[in-house]
Amino acid sequence: MDRVIVRRLGVMDYEPTWQAMQQLTQQRDASTADELWFLQHPRVFTQGQAGKAEHVLAPGDIPVVKVDRGGQVTYHGPGQLVGYLMLDLSRRHMGPRALVRLIEDALVDTLAHWGIEAAPREEAPGVYVGDRKIASLGLRIRRGCSFHGLALNVDMDMEPFRRINPCGYAGMEMTQVVDLAPQADIESVRERLADSLVEKLGYTDFMFATVPSDLQQDPV
Repeated sequence: MDRVIVRRLGVMDYEPTWQAMQQLTQQRDASTADELWFLQHPRVFTQGQAGKAEHVLAPGDIPVVKVDRGGQVTYHGPGQLVGYLMLDLSRRHMGPRALVRLIEDALVDTLAHWGIEAAPREEAPGVYVGDRKIASLGLRIRRGCSFHGLALNVDMDMEPFRRINPCGYAGMEMTQVVDLAPQADIESVRERLADSLVEKLGYTDFMFATVPSDLQQDPV
């Protein structure tokens, strides 16, 4: 099986999406195709398994959801491109660290298309432009398969990041694509990133698909 299904999901509530990822991962077998999901979430803070409550400074009216991915606290909201990677890593002969490096490389290549010079950091997963973070990573591996993934700030309200210590780092400055490349938009960034991930993961076949029935909801 060397095919990947790419889903463009629009704006989806966080918790039903998380539950659908868990269900796909739990039920899949050796014949199940890998999937890449690209979407946006309504405003939400998510606290990873290593998360500490003191890094959520003043959430206000934004809910905080404790989740099963790695990492600390981050923010999701409209205008941020989220990518979830449901991959059978054993089938791709890839370990978690290699997957993290591959995602970071795909993000760096995508940003370079708009003239943005970005790079990962060895000590802090994610992608940075100088001292400012532009993309966060958080994965979970279960039964040799990955879920959760990446969040790339594209064209969003950045204020909620000031309500937390992003990824557990006090004073971490965040940035976004449109502040560095005003001509970019979330749809073109999504397509560029999807192409880069498919290429770097080495799939020989991919298809676009609609929203799974268990994720159908009214537009947000």
